[in-house]
Amino acid sequence: MHDLGIIGGGPAGYTAAEHAAKLGLTVVLFEKGDIGGVCLNEGCIPTKTLLYSAKLYENARNASKYGISAENVGFGYEKIIARKNKVVRKLNAGVRAKLNHENITVVKGDVQIQEKKEKEIEIHSNGENYTVKSLLICSGSENIMPPIPGLSAENMWTSREALQSKEQPESLVVIGGGVIGMEFAGFFNTLGTQVTVIEMQDEILGNMDKEINHILREEYTKKGITFHVKSKVLEVKGDEVFFEKDGEVQFVKADKILLSVGRRPNSKGFGLENLGVELSKNGGIVVDERMQTSVPGVFAAGDVTGFSMLAHTAVREAEVAVNFIRGEYDSMSYKAIPGVVYTNPEVAGVGATEEVLRANGVKYQALRLPMTFSGRFVAENEGGSGLCKILVDEDSKICGVHMIGNPSSEIITLATLAIEQGMSVEQWEKSVFPHPTVSEIIKETLLTFEPETVI
Repeated sequence: MHDLGIIGGGPAGYTAAEHAAKLGLTVVLFEKGDIGGVCLNEGCIPTKTLLYSAKLYENARNASKYGISAENVGFGYEKIIARKNKVVRKLNAGVRAKLNHENITVVKGDVQIQEKKEKEIEIHSNGENYTVKSLLICSGSENIMPPIPGLSAENMWTSREALQSKEQPESLVVIGGGVIGMEFAGFFNTLGTQVTVIEMQDEILGNMDKEINHILREEYTKKGITFHVKSKVLEVKGDEVFFEKDGEVQFVKADKILLSVGRRPNSKGFGLENLGVELSKNGGIVVDERMQTSVPGVFAAGDVTGFSMLAHTAVREAEVAVNFIRGEYDSMSYKAIPGVVYTNPEVAGVGATEEVLRANGVKYQALRLPMTFSGRFVAENEGGSGLCKILVDEDSKICGVHMIGNPSSEIITLATLAIEQGMSVEQWEKSVFPHPTVSEIIKETLLTFEPETVI
C-alpha cells in the first residue's frame, strides 16, 4: 500500500509527488500520457519557446532602431519547431529524473478508480491493483469543442496540432481571442502569416483588465492582425469561416483554423463516479480550502477543479493538498493569482480588475502611468509605450495591478506579493527598487496616489 496515489502527471501531479516523497510519504503516480501534462508537452513551455523565436526574429528585423545593422534576416520554420521539441524533451527528462530520484512509483497507462473502503482506495492500472491511503486527482483539462457546423479534424487545429505542424500556414483564422488564441495569433503574425481573430465577447483576453486588453488589440491591429469582436462563428465550409457581426453574416478564408475557445475539466473516464465526489456545473471537482473533495481522503488539484486553470495555481494547490495529507495545516488562497499573456508586448495582471471592483460596488482609485516613465523600458523598447495600472481601495490597500509592456511577466510577481500580503500604498512605496529596472514603474505609479481620490 502507498501513502498517496496521484492520478495525472502534470504540474499539479508531479509537484505533489515530489513534495510528498520529500516529506516521507510513499507515492504512486498514474499517467496515461507524457509526464509533464499539457503545460510541458503541448501548452506553456512549447508555446513560449516558439514565441521567443518569433520575438528574436522581430527584434532582428527592427535592429536598425537600436543602431544595429542586420541584413537579410530570415527564419527556418522547421528549425523553430525542432528547437521547441528539443526544449520539451529536455524538460520532460528533467521531471522524470526528479521523480526517479525521489523513488516515486510511476505507472504509465490508463487508470480506473475501483472503490473506496474505510481506510484505503483501490486503483486498477495495467492489469495490476494498487491500494492507497489518500488519493489526489490531477487529471487536468481538455479542449472545449463547440458544435460549429462543418468544423472537423480535417480543417481545424487545436493548440496540440498547431504545435506539431511543421508547415507554416499562409493564412490563419483563430476562433477565440483568449490567452492561447492571442499567443498563437502573435506568433504566426510575426512570421508573416495573415491572421484573423474572431471573438464572441466585446474584447479579447476574457476576464483580464479591459483597458489593457484594448491596448494589446490596438497594437496587434497595427501589426496586421484583423479582429472581429462581438462576432459569433456560425459554420465552416471548407476553408471559409462564416460569422455574424453587427447583424450581418460575413466570412473569411484561411489555410488553417485554430480553435481556441477554452478548456474544461477532465473528470470522466477514470472511475471518478465510483467515489461519489461532488462536481460543479462545469464538471470540475468541488474542493475546500485544503483541496479536499466531498469524500474524506480524496483530494483534487489543478485544472480538474475547474476554478483557476493555470499551471502555477496547480502547483500551489498540490502543495496545500500534500501538506494537509501529511498533517500540516495549510490552505489555498486565490486572492493573488497572477495571469500572464506572453504576447509581444507582454500582458500581466493580478488581483481585481476595474470591472470586478465596479460590479461589486468597491470604491477605488486607479493609478496609471505609461511604461515610458521607466528609463530601462525606454532604453530597451524603442517606440514602445505600454501601461502600468495599480488599483487601490479606500483603505489604501493594493487590490489589483495590470500591465502591458515587456517584461511584465517578470514584474508581476512583485504585485502578487503585495496583494497577498495586504500591503498599502505607503508600505509598498517604501520598498527599494533597483535602478535602472523596468520594475521601477511600480514605484513611479505609486507616487501618483492621492489618498482622498476614490470613485
